Amino acid sequence: MKNLIKTAVFAAVLGSAGAVQAQDDLRITLIPGLTTDAFYITMNRGAQAAADALGITVDFQGAEEFDPVLQTPVLDAVIGRGPDAILIAPTDSVQMIEPLRRASEAGIPVITVDTFIDDGKYQDGAGDGDFPFSYIASDNTAGGRMAARYMANQMGGEGKVYVSNVRPGISTTDQREEGFKAEMAESFPNVEVLGTQYNENDASLAASQFQAVLARNPDISGVFGANLFSALGAANGVESANKADEVTVIAFDAPTSIVNNISSGLVDAAIAQHPAEIGYYGVMTAYAVLTGNSVPVSIGTGFTVIDANNVNDDATAKFIYSE
Repeated sequence: MKNLIKTAVFAAVLGSAGAVQAQDDLRITLIPGLTTDAFYITMNRGAQAAADALGITVDFQGAEEFDPVLQTPVLDAVIGRGPDAILIAPTDSVQMIEPLRRASEAGIPVITVDTFIDDGKYQDGAGDGDFPFSYIASDNTAGGRMAARYMANQMGGEGKVYVSNVRPGISTTDQREEGFKAEMAESFPNVEVLGTQYNENDASLAASQFQAVLARNPDISGVFGANLFSALGAANGVESANKADEVTVIAFDAPTSIVNNISSGLVDAAIAQHPAEIGYYGVMTAYAVLTGNSVPVSIGTGFTVIDANNVNDDATAKFIYSE
């Protein structure tokens, strides 16, 4: 199904191939969750590859922290410059609805990548945030379930675990946590999931939180880091406590720092998204909209599990996020 959806987007774009020369002055702006994260930098590389293939321009502009208070003025400035379309990773599913509505009301098509607004179900006439044309991302609920299965199998199907997360209200990390907890509840009844620890993207806080959880639960067996900083912090906490051989750490996302921790044995596995695909299909989708073609309201991209068995494989290297 995913390949069929992607093929549909390509068909729409190729169907308007004769218009490429007439549309070569199109300008799309990609607004990431934050500009300094390897995930979004890799996403931009995919976006630029699509822009090169289409002969159009994609700008990359955002804040240096994942925060709707910082993202909103960036978005407003972009709206003021009037790009032909906006690709954005909204930093809050509720707070970014009204700022993005301003873009839509200005006649600028909006497509969300990686994260979504409202319930992520667009163009259905329901909800305050149904106006974006499409949502391109990994299936984060499925990724959370994948992390749970890997962790539970590593632990022999029993033990105490918890989720290290950013904060409530971020669509992607919310879904990863939900998928992780659902899979544990449905498939691994002997695994006890403790309360989630929220760290506000502060790896140092995530490390301290592991120490606190360990003090209350000396038999802790696993930590799922729902994003980069959560995983890095949890891994650092495990290392400081000399528990690397006893605690399974699963990371979501695969920048070089996480991959190095897999190589050293500090992190057991990473659920790697395909951010370059997200950027590529985001631009292709925006181009299809701008050239008068219909597009799917959602497009899913895949995952690759990276662990000690494949971390050094050439086939794995393309899924590692790099700056």
